[in-house]
Amino acid sequence: MERRKFGKKLFTLVISTTVFGGLLKKANAQTKDYDPSKHYYGMGIQTNKCIGCGRCVEACKDENNVPREPFFFRTWVERYTIKKDGEVTVQNVDSRITTQRENIFEKEILRSFFVPKLCNQCDNPPCVQVCPVGATFKTEDGIIIVDEERCIGCRYCIQACPYGARYIHPEKQTADKCTFCYHRITKELLPACVEVCPSQARIFGDLRSGASPLGRFKRLFKLHVLKPFLNTEPKVSYSDLDGEVR
Repeated sequence: MERRKFGKKLFTLVISTTVFGGLLKKANAQTKDYDPSKHYYGMGIQTNKCIGCGRCVEACKDENNVPREPFFFRTWVERYTIKKDGEVTVQNVDSRITTQRENIFEKEILRSFFVPKLCNQCDNPPCVQVCPVGATFKTEDGIIIVDEERCIGCRYCIQACPYGARYIHPEKQTADKCTFCYHRITKELLPACVEVCPSQARIFGDLRSGASPLGRFKRLFKLHVLKPFLNTEPKVSYSDLDGEVR
């Protein structure tokens, strides 16, 4: 009886290791000489530099074949408006989205600012924990990937993500999200959103490298993450983050 239980556990371990290894191999296949063990990626965002132009959103859609409809995003930008009476209004900067827009008179505004948002590439990702088929997983270099060939479109990961960073692709019927443009960074290119930002509000780099732009960003600024109380340990950090941002 004990030998039978041991054999069953061993079989499960072998199958799990084979599947996970295959997913990692597929994720890292873009570049022959790329070694994921030598990297651990993150992103920094200087909110006081974001001008709300939306170029990052358009570049992301073009680069990653995100549906053109305005309610599908891998990254998006929110405009926060703080009124003098303390009321906070949050609007998506995409001009095609009209349902959430509100006319606010300038004399009523205390301050306003833009906040880019995306998948936070959590170190403790709830989306990975809830996926019943292992389609969502974390690579050795810290990126959360979705294997669309294994994804069954159950939406568990969408419900589990506290940052609203996932959606179901309307054609593929599988979960989709930001991957830091994994196909680009494994070729030593910047994510599309970082490359096109005219104000350099986004800083991408290796979290383990103190000499990288991201390392310098971490040294120079007091950083915050979104929803720190959830203990997801995000790898996207913000400087000059207003306390109203959620």
